[in-house]
Amino acid sequence: MTESTHPLGTVPQDELIARADADPLRPRFHFVSPAGWLNDPNGVSQWKGTYHLFYQYNPEGAFHHRIQWGHATSTDLVHWTDQPVALEPSAGPDADGCWSGVLVNDGGTPTLVYSGRLGEQELPCVAVGSADLLSWSKIPQNPVIAAPPAGVDITAYRDHCVWREGSIWRQLVGSGIRGRGGTAFLYESEDLRSWEYVGPLFIGDASQGDPADSDWTGTMWECVDLFRAREGSLGTVPPSGDAPDVLVFSAWDNGDTRHPLYWTGRYSENSFEPTGLHRLDYGGRFFYAPQSFQDESGRRIMFGWLQEGRSDAAMIEAGWSGVMSLPRVTTVADDGTLGFAPVPEIEKLRRDHVGLPGQELVGTGAPVATGVSGSQLDLELDVQLEPGAVLRLGLLGSADCGVSGKSKEETVIELCRTTEGDGQGTLRLDRTQSSLDPTVDVDDKSGPLPMPDGRVHLRVLVDRSAVEIFANGKPLTARVYPTLAGEHVSLTAEGTVRLLSFDAWTMAEIFGGARALFP
Repeated sequence: MTESTHPLGTVPQDELIARADADPLRPRFHFVSPAGWLNDPNGVSQWKGTYHLFYQYNPEGAFHHRIQWGHATSTDLVHWTDQPVALEPSAGPDADGCWSGVLVNDGGTPTLVYSGRLGEQELPCVAVGSADLLSWSKIPQNPVIAAPPAGVDITAYRDHCVWREGSIWRQLVGSGIRGRGGTAFLYESEDLRSWEYVGPLFIGDASQGDPADSDWTGTMWECVDLFRAREGSLGTVPPSGDAPDVLVFSAWDNGDTRHPLYWTGRYSENSFEPTGLHRLDYGGRFFYAPQSFQDESGRRIMFGWLQEGRSDAAMIEAGWSGVMSLPRVTTVADDGTLGFAPVPEIEKLRRDHVGLPGQELVGTGAPVATGVSGSQLDLELDVQLEPGAVLRLGLLGSADCGVSGKSKEETVIELCRTTEGDGQGTLRLDRTQSSLDPTVDVDDKSGPLPMPDGRVHLRVLVDRSAVEIFANGKPLTARVYPTLAGEHVSLTAEGTVRLLSFDAWTMAEIFGGARALFP
C-alpha cells in the first residue's frame, strides 16, 4: 500500500483521507483538498465556460513539503471536481517544489507561469497545457528568468502576476529589497519565454509604521496581483476617472505570513503611483495569498487561503490543513476602496430557511432566541444601530453552560457604532471563548466599519472551523476550533438596535463521495 510520510511517521493514503473526512472541524461547503496540505490559490480562471482552481498541495500529509499544484474544476463556483495534479516537482529548477503562479491564455494555449524551487532559490518557470487544461508540459527553457535582478539585495523572490498589454506580456514577481521594503519587480516579454527586466514597479517602506500593526507593509510582498478595478484594462486610460488600479500583496517578514493589503492608485508605463493603502481583510493572515481573475461575465472574482490557527501536531493528526475561501466578487465602493461579497451562486446551497420579524432590540444583556442552530450556516441580517449601540451575534454556542448561564464556548461577531453618531463603527470578531483548547489562536480581529445612518448589512458564513464575515462590504475572515460541538445562534444588544431583517439557512455539503489524493 502506498504511504504518505510526515515527521511523526508514515500514514497510508486511505488512512490520511479517512482522518480528514472524520474531523468534525473540516469545512463542508468550502473547497478543501482531498487530504493533506493546501495553501495558496493558483491559476484561478474561467476557461471556455469552466472555472479552474489550482492550489498549492502536498498530498503526503498536513505539512508544507514538496509542493505540487492541485487542480479542481467547476461550472458554478460552488461544486468542485478534483482533477489530476497539474504540476509536480521534477529534475531541474522545480525539483524542490512547484510554487505559486498564474494561468494565462497565450493565443489559445493555456500557459502556467509559476515559481520553481530548487534548494533555497525560486525562479520563474513555464508550463503549457492541453486544450482541456488536464495535462501539462514544462518547457525546456526553464527557468525563464535566470536570476533575480543583479546588484539588488533581495529578501525573497517568488509568485507572479502576468498580463498582456498590447503585443507585449508583462510580469510582476513579488520580492523585497533588504533595508527598504517589499516590492514587485516588473518584466516584459514577447513570448513568455525571454524576459527583460524593467525595474521595480513600486517599493514599499518597511520602516514606516509598527511591524505589529495590521497595515505594516512587510519586508517582502508575496502573491502580488495587479488589476483595473472597474472598466478598462491595465495600461489604458480609464473611460472614467473613478476606475482605480489595484495592487494587492501579502505582507511577509522573515518567514512570517502577516496579512493581505492593497494599494489603490494608477499604473502607468513602468510604475505604480499609489493614492492609498488599505487592509484587504480584517482577519489578517486568515485570508492570505489572494488571487483574482475576471470571469466571462466581467466580474472580478477573488480567492484566498484560510490558514489554520491550530498547532502543527493537531493538523498532522487531523490529516488535513488549509481551506480555500469562498469565491468573492470584488467591487469598488463610493469612497474608492474595494468592497467584497460572496458570489451569489453560493446561495444554491441554502436549505431550511429560518426568518425573524423586524423588531427593536433594547439592550438588557439577555440573548434573543433566534431558533437557529448549526455549524454550516449562511446568515443575512440588516440592522440599524443608534449611536453607542452594540449588536452581538453569537455562533457555535455550546449547550453545556456554566453557573452563569453563558455558553462555555461561543464565537461572537460584534457591531459597535460610535457614540458621536457620525456613521462610523467597528466590526469585531471575539474568539476569546470560541474554544476550550488552550493551544489554538484566539487573537482579537477587528476593523473600522462605515455605518451610514447606523445601517449595516451583515452576511456571515460559518462552516465548522471557517468563518467568513461581510459587513457593508468589508470582510473579516478567521478560523475557530470549538471542542463541544456547539451550534446555537443568539443575538444580544446594548443600547437600541433595530433588527430590520434576519434570515438564516443551513448550507448543504459540496462533496458527496469519496475523494482520492491523486485523482
